[in-house]
Amino acid sequence: MSTASAGFAWPRRRIAPVFAEGGMVASAHPLVTGAGLRVLAGGGNAVDAAVASALVAAVVMPEMCGLGGDLFALVHDPEATGPEGTVTSFQGSGIAPRAASLESMRKAGDGVHLPGRGPLSVTVPGAVHGWFALLERHGTRTFADLAQPAIGYAHGHPVSPVLVGFITKFADLLAAAPSSARVFLPGGTPPAPGSVLAQPDLARTLELVAAGGPEVFYQGEIAERIGAFMAQAGGALSAADFKDHHTDVSAPLSTTYRGHRVFQTCLPSQGLVMLEALNIAERFDLADLGAASPERTHLLVEATKLAFADRYAHCCGDAAFGPSPVERLLSKDWAGERASLIGREARHDVPAGTFDPGHTTYLCVTDRDGMMVSLIQSVAANFGSGLVAGDTGVLLNNRCQAFSLDEASPNVFAPGKLPMHTLNCYLIADREGRMAVVGGTPGGDRQPQWNLQVITGLLDHGLDPQQSVEQPLWISSPSAGEDGRFTLTLEGRVGAEYAAALAERGHDVSVDADWSAESGAQVIARDPVTGVLTGGSDPRTEGSALGL
Repeated sequence: MSTASAGFAWPRRRIAPVFAEGGMVASAHPLVTGAGLRVLAGGGNAVDAAVASALVAAVVMPEMCGLGGDLFALVHDPEATGPEGTVTSFQGSGIAPRAASLESMRKAGDGVHLPGRGPLSVTVPGAVHGWFALLERHGTRTFADLAQPAIGYAHGHPVSPVLVGFITKFADLLAAAPSSARVFLPGGTPPAPGSVLAQPDLARTLELVAAGGPEVFYQGEIAERIGAFMAQAGGALSAADFKDHHTDVSAPLSTTYRGHRVFQTCLPSQGLVMLEALNIAERFDLADLGAASPERTHLLVEATKLAFADRYAHCCGDAAFGPSPVERLLSKDWAGERASLIGREARHDVPAGTFDPGHTTYLCVTDRDGMMVSLIQSVAANFGSGLVAGDTGVLLNNRCQAFSLDEASPNVFAPGKLPMHTLNCYLIADREGRMAVVGGTPGGDRQPQWNLQVITGLLDHGLDPQQSVEQPLWISSPSAGEDGRFTLTLEGRVGAEYAAALAERGHDVSVDADWSAESGAQVIARDPVTGVLTGGSDPRTEGSALGL
């Protein structure tokens, strides 16, 4: 994984990646990065730093994540001796309400989609238990200590223009619930940039969890208060749904790509989509095409179409409700079959399914000893359900909308079931098996696509982490009302000739603004020999990569 420029053709926003030896944090918000860096500077390990960062994100990025959302993570612990090996996958998502039924959700929605917002869109939040599970397995600090910065920010922190922009955009959603309006629309209007946003109810909830552990949230006072709020609001989720919640901890999914071992989060995460797309892409000589080639884009777009079609057909859903053929979908033989379907022209006979744009946040951490954490957390759509649960300060997710109402779908809604999850993140080992890269991005169904572009930028084209997250990104999404057709949206920096070359291959091309992709990719590479860290942070966000 070279850090050479590799003849990268497009202008850059950040002139160089960040280099360090003593540890590094990359995230989409400066306060999140700073919280993790302080833990590393104080002697904490990468998991300690990641949890502290994630907690701060849950306060200062409420439009993306929080205690009412979910969490998925990968941890590489070079000292681990357990059955999973050195890499462990954490699946921190929760079930649908047991009191709901397919028919009741169909009636509550529009007959085609489940309720997208409001009290019937909420699943059991998994993030809180996920933070504790990470610390129990790999941490050295207590949750109570690591939560202090987040508690402080919950008592008040200056809001950035980014958060103000999201509050303004979703003001009607937030105004519809008095408990949400009280927090995010003080005085009835969005706060001004630089003004102090206080979330005292959230601070008290964090303090309760810090003192009493996850039991307070899932079997105690917080669960009871959320359940009571949901009953009053007309929701189906109850405190009883919280009681047996757990974080699934397992060995990760993985495949090889040009001799590198690539790890991903497990079901119900859609991490296998990215791995299958890599397997398909491996059948083509991307390095020979170059990073700035329309043909490279064509091949990667077609690979993701096929991988998503397999997700729709076989799902990445709850294993308790039926198996998914993961081994087959990640086999090299299957990748060969799928790759044989890719020709010069864009295919228009691949099932398009549905598309989840998703909104979340991603962060990664590496410490001086080589421990790596890849962590993604979300309340699903921006501000989730739109509901702050009474006086808990907890903004609840709307992850129920990820289910299908199609009874033939493996992801069909069922009470007590985990929905298929867009959240996923990755780790990459070099050809000698030494862990070398940690990375990920937010973006719902855009995640596997953007991760694929960043990884091939690193491994096929020798881009450094900053270059790779800055490359012009594309999104392939189903065209409205036309099954089998996709719209290929390009960032304008590629230029008219590039767009025309893809249109000539049969793609339905849409050219957007130069930096229009709503990605927030973060990448840290580690030289296994010297231990030097190289970080890249997506300039499309307000975040940063910083090291010691």
